[in-house]
This record gives sequence, structure tokens and C-alpha cells, in this order.
Amino acid sequence: MLRQRLNQLWTMTLAGILAGTILAAAALPASVLLAVGVKSIGARYEDLPQDLRTPPTAQRSYLFAADGRTPITSFYDENRTNVPLAQVAEVMRQATVATEDARFYSHGGVDLKGVLRALVANKVGGGVRQGASTLTMQYVRNVLKSDPDLTPEQRAEATETSAGRKIQEMRYALALERRLSKDEILSRYLNIAYFGAGAYGIAAASQRYFSKSARQLTLAEAALLAGLLRSPETDSPIGGDADAALTRRGYVLRQMAETGVIPAETATRAQSEPIRLRPGAEPNDCAGIPDGRSDWGFFCDYFQQWWNANPAFGLTVDERQQTLRRGGYRITTSLDPAIQATALRQTLTVYEYSDRRAAPMAVVQPGTGRVLAMAVNRHYRLDPNPPGQRNYPNTVNQLIAGGGGIDGYQAGSTFKIFTLLAALEEGMPLSSGYLAPSRLLTSYPIDGPNACGGYWCPANANPGWMDGYRTMWTGFGRSVNTYFVALQQRIGADRAVRMAERLGIVFRADDDARLATYGAEGWGAFTLGVAATTPLDLANAYATLAAEGRYCKPLPVLSIVDSTGRSLPAAAPSCGKMLRAEVARAATDAARCPVGAQSAYAQCDGGSAPEVARILGDQPVAGKTGSAEGYATETFVGFTPQLAAAAIAANPDDPSDAVGQPVQRKVIEAVATTLATALAGRPRQDFTPPGREIAFGDGPGDLGPTPAGPGPDPFAPAPVPTPPVPAPTAAVPRPTPPSPAPPRPTATARGPVRPTPPGPAVVAPRPTPPVPPPAPSR
Repeated sequence: MLRQRLNQLWTMTLAGILAGTILAAAALPASVLLAVGVKSIGARYEDLPQDLRTPPTAQRSYLFAADGRTPITSFYDENRTNVPLAQVAEVMRQATVATEDARFYSHGGVDLKGVLRALVANKVGGGVRQGASTLTMQYVRNVLKSDPDLTPEQRAEATETSAGRKIQEMRYALALERRLSKDEILSRYLNIAYFGAGAYGIAAASQRYFSKSARQLTLAEAALLAGLLRSPETDSPIGGDADAALTRRGYVLRQMAETGVIPAETATRAQSEPIRLRPGAEPNDCAGIPDGRSDWGFFCDYFQQWWNANPAFGLTVDERQQTLRRGGYRITTSLDPAIQATALRQTLTVYEYSDRRAAPMAVVQPGTGRVLAMAVNRHYRLDPNPPGQRNYPNTVNQLIAGGGGIDGYQAGSTFKIFTLLAALEEGMPLSSGYLAPSRLLTSYPIDGPNACGGYWCPANANPGWMDGYRTMWTGFGRSVNTYFVALQQRIGADRAVRMAERLGIVFRADDDARLATYGAEGWGAFTLGVAATTPLDLANAYATLAAEGRYCKPLPVLSIVDSTGRSLPAAAPSCGKMLRAEVARAATDAARCPVGAQSAYAQCDGGSAPEVARILGDQPVAGKTGSAEGYATETFVGFTPQLAAAAIAANPDDPSDAVGQPVQRKVIEAVATTLATALAGRPRQDFTPPGREIAFGDGPGDLGPTPAGPGPDPFAPAPVPTPPVPAPTAAVPRPTPPSPAPPRPTATARGPVRPTPPGPAVVAPRPTPPVPPPAPSR
């Protein structure tokens, strides 16, 4: 043992002295070198810098589609992916050792023969011609300069040409060799070395130069890459000197022959091969997605929004981005390529890429919040647009999920669902009836063109089809404005606003956020969808109904696996019970009416989108249309127990550019066809019908508080006939609802069968001025 320690002391002392000579550094006193040598011999692996024990190499993170195989893009500051040594071709390992450190497997981290050889070469040639660095020492230097926490001064110190730096490398190399196997050191070296053209590590280099994995490298290819290690930028055949690369390849092959790992004739034959590059450009970031899948960029952009907002990946946005770009994650997203392709095709039936207007669409999964598709008639690219076309067909604006300056679009009567839900929660049943007039004078004081004597007085878009005695079923099915404004006035507009927030509607526009926070009680027009929203928020809110009250935050991932193979919990759905199941079932039952389906108690009598049920065929479906004032936008949201989708036709750059009412049919068909195609071949799932109490007020249910506005209560309780019982879903795969006389008159009768209920709050304290034109919302 004593003899071994003396040998180590002599090795380290001599190495230190020679290193100083080799580097032409200032001579160090022998006593100092002796002390350094003693300290190195006594050092333990555990005393090494943490970076050498657990290398902090930056690795590229990969983003895949839901199948786990189809790549979307990658994120990196350094193009690097670590691979085990077993996944590196043997000729690559041999070429590296033969070129960089032929005695690698025989020395203990510092090669005295190499030091002596370098000393002679430098003395004869003058200057520093050989540095005597072993492969282990090179690895140490690469690790120290790659530490992301180093300051520029510290990084320069880690790579400076000095005796002190060389001695430190020797000390650390000796300590590493006492703990790590040779193959482990070689593996770490190959994963951290720079090969030029932006490729860090052998896996990235193989892809960058030859578009293949490291295990597939041929002898000539391996020799070329090994030759780049000395001068990776200047000798690179991509952007550097191809002749120099060829010369270096020849040197590597000769070294391999001289060390006996390949025959001389094999080296000669390999050197005669021309350099056959097949450069592979690794995509970086969302704008790097190939042109054929440029529509995936909007999903990728939303994924980045989600990542940057998640504290699981860092304390700040900068930290989270560094985690993504350096952490080596394998991220499987929720993007379904088939559904995405269908959604894009359907979006393009509404507007082509060349149209200034857009039809963004989102598809989500109820019960998980996972985002399955995000499509719009735009290319996610930074390419310039034709003259006069500011943001189309190329844009990186988040038109589907909002954010980054995109507030969203008015979604019209789709917001009536929040009033309906709030009323159900207040104890009002679906059968709550009201004789809806063509125009309703409310208690919401306003000024402007929609005011009647200083109060807001909204109108129905189609009086002949909408006016009359309505319930939640028929009012929602026919999208009767005056019914829902009166209903909202009864329960309080703030309850409808809070309901929307509970189901994930984000008020991104400053005016909307201010009203929601400080003026919700007086926001009378809220139920008609005047707040800006996005297809993703809207689809996910309706997905809560499909999930029977279980709200889940939108989620763009299925799994996240870090560089060690550990799955992260951040990929799990974040859900909570936001509605009682009975409330969600009742709202879903009402939402069957707009789409041409029938409610469990046969109470639907017409809908604004009857074609949806025909398109979905055997699949049960619910949903709602929406038209903003002046037909500025057209919206449709549809859902089944398995899927929810929403699309909005709008001009993202000019809200005053109305899309017009005729495009509504295209939007409806686009969403319905997307749902039908995605569900093709899937087993049928039925909605659960609501119970009798929430449907008709049977039992001791509370019908709600006194209406907010002055005048008689349009929703005063009235005697209710005993309703029929819905067919049980468990008895047959598709229950057929009974058809007795409904407990309330339907649209075929303009007035109620029972005595006319008290009139709505339409009596104003002053004469009514001229009637303004009606605002569409259906």
C-alpha cells in the first residue's frame, strides 16, 4: 500500500511539473507541486465538484404526438441527447479512443508517457503543440465549461491555457478513474463532446451529419465524426472546411490501423469513400415544425404556455424555459394526429388559408381536460405574408387558446349555458316557464342604441320563431334572448358570471375582466355572450357538462418523462367537482334541444342546429349555437360523453369585420363532422337523464329568490302536472322517451294552456322610446 501511494505521489508530482513545462506557464515551486500531488492522492470521489459526479449536460427535450412515436418538435439550447454506450457503434468508440487517447484503457487518468511525448514535441517544435490531455481529462474540462451556473469569467477560467488548469484536470481525472469504469467515462465523454454544426454529443452528431442513430454509424462516418473533436467548427463539412474534414478522417483511420483495431487495408478502403453527408436539421421550438405539419404549431404554442405557467418546472418563466430546453424530457402530448387532421380539414371548409377571417377550433376530452386538437386556417410560421396580409396565412398568434395579445371573440348565445346552470343551482327546474316577448325591458340601466328609456331592452333575433311561452328546454333550443335575460335577471347576473369562471372561462380582455370583477351584478348582456372567449375555453366549459360536473383544466400532455426515466406527476389531469351531477345532467338535457335531438322527457320542440343530430347519427350529442351582435362572429360548441369541440368564425385582426349569419351553417357542420369522424367506430355512450325533481320541480325544491328587477316575477311557481318518467338507460342501449302531453305548452301554441302567467317586467316608469333594431344571438 505504501509503495502504491508513493507511486501515485511521484506520478502526480511529475505530471504537475511536466504540465507546467508543456504549457510554458510560470514555474511553480517543487514544494507547491508536491503539496498538490499529496492533496490529489488523498481526495475522494465524493469530494469532487457535484458537476463531475452528476454531469449537468444540457439535453434536448422531445415533444411527441399522443401515439408516443410521431415527433412534433424539440426544444434545446444545445442540440444534445444522451445515449448509453451500448447504443453507440463499436467503430465510433474505437475511433474516439484511437484518436484522442490510444492508451485510455491502460492509464489511470493521467498518461505519463503522453506527458513525456508532449514535452519532447513542444521542446523541439517550440510553443504548445501537444497538451498531453487524456480522454478523461478532456471529459473533466468539458464538464467544467458546460456548467450552466458558471459566470463568463468562471467559464473562461475552466478553459484557459494554464498550468493551474491542467493540474486541476489531472487531479479530478485521477479521482474519477478511481470510481468510474473506463466505459462509463467514455460514455460520458461521447455524450458531452461538441462535434460542430450545433451538435453536442454523439447522438445529436449522428443525426445532424447523417440522419441516423449513433448505433448505425459506419466506419467512414465514425472516423469523420471522431476527427471533428479537435476542431469541430473549422473542420466541419457543414459550414466549415470539407477538405480539412477529409484529412482528419484519414488521420483517424490511420490511428485505428496503427493501434490494431482495424486492418490497414480496411482503413485505406474507408478513406477512399467520398464523404456522404445527409444533414438532418433538428427542429427547435414551435416555429421549427416542418411545413407539412405547420398547423401543429398552435398546439405546440399552447403547450409552451402551459409549461411556462406551471410552477412544477421552476419558480419563474425563465427557469421553466431553461428546464424545458436543457432537461432532456420526453413529452408525449395529448395531440391526436387523426382528430387534428379532421379538425383542420373542417376548418378549411369554413375559410381557406387565404381568407382574412379565421375559424379556430378546439377539441377536448371530457373528464381529463386533455386537448386533442387545435386547428385554424393558418400556418404557424414566421414567414412573411403577401403584401396587405398582416397576419395571414402565416402567423404565430394564438388564435385558438388565446394569450399573447389575443383576447378571444364574442361567442353569442353559447354563454346562455352559464345562466341556465346558475338558475338550476338556485333550485329552478328545467320546466321553469315564461311568456317570452319579442323585446324585454330590463332593470339594467344603460345608455346608447340598445336602451329603452335608460334601461337595456334586448330583443329576440327571430320573434316569429322565438317568442312565446318557453322553458329552459325550449328557450335554450330556440335560443330565446328575452327568456334568458329574464332568467338571468331573476337569479342575478353575477351568478352567471361566477359560473362561467368556475367552468374555466378566462376574461382576457381588460374591459371584460373589469366588469367581471367590479360590475358583475349589472352585466345584463353577459348571458348573450358579449365577453370575449376562445374555442378552447368554450369547449372545455361544455366538456364539464359531458363529465357530469367534473371540471378539468385544459391539459396538453399525456406523460412527461425526465432524462433519468422518471415520470412526472405534472402530466396528471387537474380536476374538481364544479357542479352537482344532477345540475350537469339537467343542463345537458336542455343542450340536446338546439342540435335536433330530444330531451329525456321529450320537451324539445325545435333547435337552431338540427343538422347536428343527423351528422352524428347514432351518437348522442348536445350543444349550442351563438351569434354575436351584427353577426360579427358565429360560434358552435358541441359535445358527446367522449368529446367536446368548439369553433368560432371571426376576423382576429378586425372585430368590426362581421362574418355574417350565412357562415353559421358551415361552422356547425365543421364541428359536428369533426365529432362524428372522431367517434366513428367507438362504442356508443349515452347521457344520463336528469331526475324528475330538477326537471319539473317535483318535491320540496326551492324555485329561487325574488327577481332582481322591478315588477311581477315572470318565473313565479305554478301548478305542475305530473311528468312522465324517462326510460331507464340501463334497460336498452338507447332509451325511447315517452310522448304524453307535456306539462307546459310548446312552441306550437303561442300562449300557455293554463291561465296566462304574470307578465314580464316590461313596464317602464316612463314612455318607451322608439325601438332599436334587434341584436342576433342564437
